[in-house]
Amino acid sequence: MSTRSEQRAAVLFIHGLWMNGLAMLYLVHALRKGGFAAEYFNYRSMTGTLSEHVTALCDRVAGIAADKVHIVAHSFGGIVALHFLKGAQDHRLGRLVLLGTPVGGSQAARTLAQWPAGKLMLGRSVDVWRSDPPVPPAPKSCIGAIAGSRAMGLGAICMNVPKPCDGVVTVDETRLPGLADHLVLPVSHSGMLISREVARQTAVFLRTGSFQR
Repeated sequence: MSTRSEQRAAVLFIHGLWMNGLAMLYLVHALRKGGFAAEYFNYRSMTGTLSEHVTALCDRVAGIAADKVHIVAHSFGGIVALHFLKGAQDHRLGRLVLLGTPVGGSQAARTLAQWPAGKLMLGRSVDVWRSDPPVPPAPKSCIGAIAGSRAMGLGAICMNVPKPCDGVVTVDETRLPGLADHLVLPVSHSGMLISREVARQTAVFLRTGSFQR
């Protein structure tokens, strides 16, 4: 049973690089079943700049009619979310769940940027990956991170990404000082988007501020 407070809480899902909002469809559906008013944020991950993504996200959050707004972000979407939180003034902002977000930098992306077609593949996000994040958590933010340990994906095949990893992002790359909680699950980078356990743990964190063990 969902509580009334959960029904008044919106959850905004942010997709990663090369994707759109439909990539978050399973998780959106799962959290709606759990009582949250879940929806997704579309942005042009390849052609827009990070500052443009943050501005668009700010407008999107401002337009949500809810008492509280949580955010769930996958991969590069988590970088966008963290930059947004750094300057956000909206008192309704709640918790943030990062899914496979390389807050400590991305070896796979740095390697890809060196390939002949790497800049084209990374689009205008290439400078984000060349810089050495991480972006610090916003003050007073309650942030949880889920990392994958199933090494399936481009990084595992072509880039020899160190294990444990989700095939693209290493577990260590998902760690950020100040996290409220960090959880490793046996899922791949894309597989976490259709994982029942990821959906369940995400809902648990949004309700309680910690994952269930």
